[in-house]
Amino acid sequence: MSKPIVALAGGVGAARFLDGLVRVIDPARLWIVGNTADDTEMHGLHISPDLDTVAYTLAGLANPQHGWGLAGDTFHCLEALRKLGAEAWFQLGDRDFATHLYRTERLREGATLTQVTAELIAAWGLPCKLVPMTDQRVRTLVKTRGGVLDFQTYFVRRRAHDTVLGVTFDGARRARPAHGLLQAIRQAAGIIICPSNPIISIGPILAVAGIREALRESAATVAAISPIVGGRALKGPAARMMKSLGMRVSALGVAELYRDFVDVFILDQVDAGQAAKVEALGMRVVVTDTIMTSIAKKKALARAAAELMT
Repeated sequence: MSKPIVALAGGVGAARFLDGLVRVIDPARLWIVGNTADDTEMHGLHISPDLDTVAYTLAGLANPQHGWGLAGDTFHCLEALRKLGAEAWFQLGDRDFATHLYRTERLREGATLTQVTAELIAAWGLPCKLVPMTDQRVRTLVKTRGGVLDFQTYFVRRRAHDTVLGVTFDGARRARPAHGLLQAIRQAAGIIICPSNPIISIGPILAVAGIREALRESAATVAAISPIVGGRALKGPAARMMKSLGMRVSALGVAELYRDFVDVFILDQVDAGQAAKVEALGMRVVVTDTIMTSIAKKKALARAAAELMT
């Protein structure tokens, strides 16, 4: 059996890249590790936004405009909840509710999040493996001038307008990697850090005990794709967060966060001038087009990353 290719993934940016990757490698080899520190509880339901964004995208079901949610979904249930006086700022479509209802019921029955996620992707006919970073509860907390906010309040309800003074991952020290994950990293033919927010998408995965160490010790090539292009985040609040935390808002700034375990760093052509400084961190640099505006560009970036795998 071929060795797995392991990908660490956040939400929309990762999903777009993975949509290209499954078209250029055998998707059955792919182990996708999803961030679950963004998970939240709404209306009594367990919601896993990053896992669902990846799964919906790979199943061809994602809303093409937003990258999250289901294409063509309606919001009648949410509107009814709003009329009843319930908080309805977190956008959940009617068909999307079914995913969360199923997940919540199975978790209450005693299934792990790993087991439930496997059941969901099997129902959607996906041949790849999608696993949460852990089956234990980990939550991203964002420190702001107004106090500490859970991630979805900061990101969705307050639209990431608050200045970020610090980020912590509550529960990460006690969490254990999902079953089989460390073994997959040890046996991997290659490992890819998807173009996701390095602080609140990849950061929580690395914070789970044993994962960062396994990446350092892996004999496989570990490649990372910068989500920062030309000093800007292609999606989400990564640039604003990095700036407010005193980090370089650049591809180099991302590389500095990964310097202890990444072998190859992939940056966009507009950032080619940073290549020498990234190489000075001990990484090999690949310069290519990383802006995924079409299926062809997704595949080209994925192929560039896949070619680094042994």
